[in-house]
Amino acid sequence: MEKICDVKGCNEKSFQTVPADLAGKVFSLKEEKTKVHLCKVHYKEYKKNTKKERETQRMDW
Repeated sequence: MEKICDVKGCNEKSFQTVPADLAGKVFSLKEEKTKVHLCKVHYKEYKKNTKKERETQRMDW
């Protein structure tokens, strides 16, 4: 079974899985999960909008 994007109103096929807490800051999600599936378009937007937060998380490791 093919996964679909977890952003409300999107029915595109999943491209990448990302942490739901960060994705929830950018998008309105269909349901609460720990990880969400994003299509190519939403993944690109996610990367652009969470760049600083992701860099900060990497430095904390």
